Amino acid sequence: MSPLDEAAGVALLIAAHGERSPDATNDGVRRIAQAVSAHRLVAEIGVGFINGTPGIGKAFAALTAPRVIVYPLFASSGYFTRDRLVQLLDEANDRGRHVEVLPPLGLDPGLPDLVLDRATRVARANGFALEASTVILLAHGSRRNSASREATEQVARAIEGRAGFRSVGIALLEERPFMDEAAALVQGPAIVVGMFSGEGMHGAGDAPRLVADLKRHDVVYAGVIGNVAGIEGLVARAVAAAVRRPVP
Repeated sequence: MSPLDEAAGVALLIAAHGERSPDATNDGVRRIAQAVSAHRLVAEIGVGFINGTPGIGKAFAALTAPRVIVYPLFASSGYFTRDRLVQLLDEANDRGRHVEVLPPLGLDPGLPDLVLDRATRVARANGFALEASTVILLAHGSRRNSASREATEQVARAIEGRAGFRSVGIALLEERPFMDEAAALVQGPAIVVGMFSGEGMHGAGDAPRLVADLKRHDVVYAGVIGNVAGIEGLVARAVAAAVRRPVP
């Protein structure tokens, strides 16, 4: 079967948290969708947000294919991915279409390489020697659910096994270790990577503020994982594999 035959009758919905603030555009998700569209893996592509426009239900309804693959552009398999997204999809799927929700971005086995590449580029741009520098992965965290911490620790372990950096650690917004605690353990330069899928309240607000509050010239913020080069390739690879799988 040719790729075009496989794509017929299949739609892709890229699902993200999104932002409703006046200056939020959610353009990063749309850029990823546009890049994936160029691969011609599916017949149609939509973008939907849990907290943005269009919502998940409206984006799902706009797709016409009988089979819908959903790629969650989330950093972990927490509440929004595992519960809220599934609930919204169930509510929208009134025609009984076949829906397959893929593992989220944060659990993609290719993500550690992209995070490592971004951290390496930022370190070199700031004149930091890799062997003297630390990578800090800053994630949301939660006292009620361990998914965010576990996903971040998984990426940290993967990077430790491949990196030329001095060390790799994590920091969390809603549980320990907090950013100041993680940074206090670091001797030498550090690159902070935001484990957020978009530059919303956490990625564009909390993360750079916390780094600035450290008042250390040798600790720099590298942005969020949703904007690292190559994310569209991870999405495309996961979708291509899903398209090839037979529908049960």
